[in-house]
Amino acid sequence: MDAFLNPDLLVGFITLVALEIVLGIDNIIFISILTNKLPEDQRERGRKLGLFLALFARIALLFSLSLIMKLTTPLFTVHTYSLSGRDLILLLGGLFLIFKSVKEIHHKVEEASSQEEDAHIPAKISFNSIIMQIILIDIVFSLDSVITAVGMVSNLYIMIAAVVVSVLVMLLLSGSIANFVNKHPAVKVLALAFLIMIGTALVAEGLHFHFPKAYIYFAMAFSVGVEAINIRAGLRGAAAKMK
Repeated sequence: MDAFLNPDLLVGFITLVALEIVLGIDNIIFISILTNKLPEDQRERGRKLGLFLALFARIALLFSLSLIMKLTTPLFTVHTYSLSGRDLILLLGGLFLIFKSVKEIHHKVEEASSQEEDAHIPAKISFNSIIMQIILIDIVFSLDSVITAVGMVSNLYIMIAAVVVSVLVMLLLSGSIANFVNKHPAVKVLALAFLIMIGTALVAEGLHFHFPKAYIYFAMAFSVGVEAINIRAGLRGAAAKMK
């Protein structure tokens, strides 16, 4: 408790919670899109389980800080690139995210030309396979989240508390975000495009090409703002036609 009474640590805690929530938005989007492939009565359970798995993954990594530090040790060199365990995780995770997002966009395009495909998709996807995919991507997102936490705060209990609070907030927001994404097809495609961009950033970082994530989140915020204007204009147009 003394740590939380320290003004500097308290500010660090609040800032870290805010950053963890921002970093967790892409995780929520990915989980929402995956669980949307499940039967409707399983979607909420899938989302909650996915976020709880993300919480446990983050806490487990926080308790394994020494292992995380070892992941930065180069394992082998390809030409001029020295690749570490962390680099490989980011590379594979980024490629997986790009593959899944492109595949989902392809399905979305196919749905527009064939309504029958939508009825067949849920039957091919099992709850366990969705959870396994969520676990894989949770590990990648958790690594990024934990590295951010370690870089900002040195107190382990502050880091764990910030992660727990941020995941609880994400649990509260996940349903609304999932419903909004599913309600607006254009937003879903936009969200998938975000995930491709994030996956590309992970691959680039794995190859030691680092650029500030603020650029990515600014692009996301700008795109969401434009789409929000389009949705609002569409709703006004529909209301005007009804009159």
